[in-house]
Amino acid sequence: MRQLLHGMVLVVGWTALAVAQPTAKPATVSSAAVLGDFDRYVRESMPKWKVPGIAIAVVRNDSVVLARGYGVRTIGKSESVDERTLFAIGSASKAFTAAAVGMLVDEGTVRFEDPATKYLPGFQLYDPYVTREITVRDLLTHRSGLERGDQMWYGTEYDRPEILRRVRYLEPSWSLRSTFGYQNIMYIAAGEVTAEVTGKSWDDVIHDRIFQPLGMTSSLTSIVPLAKLPNVATPHAEVDDTVRAIAYRNIDNVAAAGSINSHVVDMANWVRLQLGNGKFEGKQLLSTSTAAEMHTPQTIIRMEGIWGLAHPESNFLSYGLGWFLADYKGQKLVHHGGNIDGMSALVAMLPDENTGVVILTNMNSSFLTYALMYRLFDGYLGAEPKDWSAELLEAIQGFEEAGEAAEKKQEEQRAKGTKPSLALTEYVGTYADSMYGEAKVAMEGDHLVMRYGSAFVGDLEHWHYDTFRAAWRDAHLGKALVAFTIGIDGKASELKVENMAEFTRIPERPDSMARIAISEAEMAKYVGAFESTAPPVKLDVQIIGGSLKAAMEGQPLFTLVPLSATRFQVTGPPNMPAGFYLDYKLDGETVTSVTLVQPDPQPALTFTPSPER
Repeated sequence: MRQLLHGMVLVVGWTALAVAQPTAKPATVSSAAVLGDFDRYVRESMPKWKVPGIAIAVVRNDSVVLARGYGVRTIGKSESVDERTLFAIGSASKAFTAAAVGMLVDEGTVRFEDPATKYLPGFQLYDPYVTREITVRDLLTHRSGLERGDQMWYGTEYDRPEILRRVRYLEPSWSLRSTFGYQNIMYIAAGEVTAEVTGKSWDDVIHDRIFQPLGMTSSLTSIVPLAKLPNVATPHAEVDDTVRAIAYRNIDNVAAAGSINSHVVDMANWVRLQLGNGKFEGKQLLSTSTAAEMHTPQTIIRMEGIWGLAHPESNFLSYGLGWFLADYKGQKLVHHGGNIDGMSALVAMLPDENTGVVILTNMNSSFLTYALMYRLFDGYLGAEPKDWSAELLEAIQGFEEAGEAAEKKQEEQRAKGTKPSLALTEYVGTYADSMYGEAKVAMEGDHLVMRYGSAFVGDLEHWHYDTFRAAWRDAHLGKALVAFTIGIDGKASELKVENMAEFTRIPERPDSMARIAISEAEMAKYVGAFESTAPPVKLDVQIIGGSLKAAMEGQPLFTLVPLSATRFQVTGPPNMPAGFYLDYKLDGETVTSVTLVQPDPQPALTFTPSPER
């Protein structure tokens, strides 16, 4: 009975899809009427949002009726943005990944309802139940139960397989399919599904199956080629109330979630494919049913916080497959934004009006994209013009004021007149987390510096007690509190980084790099049996496998790494602390004593040659 009902649901679902796919009605409002004042509105709005450059394309009835650039590629320079200036589209890349998966579904090599582990056998999440149950559809719809964990990929050296290996340590915040939780790492997994099934990289899948047939000849899945290209926008962010150019960051490791770079002429063809129900210039690249599935609600999103801000006139918001879905003035709104390191993008469509827009900017986290989208769509819907730029600016300022109030409250809670429990050098060390890896704390001059990956390098200023505030050297990342925990041994044992993770201190690994080269013949003079009288300990030094080895009763075999003609570093197991050395005293070629130097507070131990030597 259960199987029969399931089958009936499938039949009804397919029937509904077939009925729900009429050709979009011809749009009636002329583009000339809508766009006549739009150019002025864009130019007047840009300085209010501090946006250096922007490019816009509008698609209407399968025609590109606008493709234009405004402003400059780099602040302080004269090179203008045009319709072929490349920008990062950020998370608007997700729809490309969803479409690539959909193409494989059309071919029958993938099913949306299949377990993700069918295609990624090593894929494992924190909860064994979720590992077993999570489907390909779940990967694409932000309902995995996991919060972001983005610092694991952002500015780190972890590649795609390593990120997917480490995500097993990310504890769930909600149960599977219960809550919308935006999740970039699950899109990495979806991208790797396409790679596993096709035997090609996600990048090649996107190029071969989407870019090439759509004529998106300038679009890229990596920033690597950008340095050699002539027409590329520079990312910007506001730092200390000043708009500054910032560096492009390589995010190839999270490519399927947000690495595409394109221009509005190319992206207009992508919009034409979406509005054409999977068809582009007479060729069906994506089946009508799968194209419709991408635009069908899968996960409900509560209209709160930033989601409510971006949809002030919507009643409902949900996520499809790579697209946000909302209502707007009685119309279905399909869209997806993108924000990554100094770039903001938006791709949006009103399918029933056969109208879409692409807006690309070189300014960090700018809502001007939404203001311009609403302005355009109001025109095409025949609505009374509204100054969306002013309205959203006011709403954003409210969010910023709330953030400033939170910072002020944090400052008020700061305990004045306190000092660290330990000398600054006592906090120096390596701290590790199973998922995030290692964070290192070092002394530089008179202050501590924390490093995690290439992005998060911060100078630590004492805040209160054993908490410091990291001012990230990549200034547009802001600041974060960093708190040390003192263990029962009186030493720093843990490091908690605000909005990141808790790292546990690990023993310092000895530097096993030899400073000088010693031949095996020269090693012979260091060999021998030695002993100390207080306490009575025996030391035996031998040549084994071409290296000097030291043995003491009850201890593993240690390797002696030559730092000079008289000093050797003592190395051993991987978790052996640093700070152990053997210092030789020689009379010509004869050893007169050997001193074992140990980390404080352990005393040095001196050995002399045994009588039987």
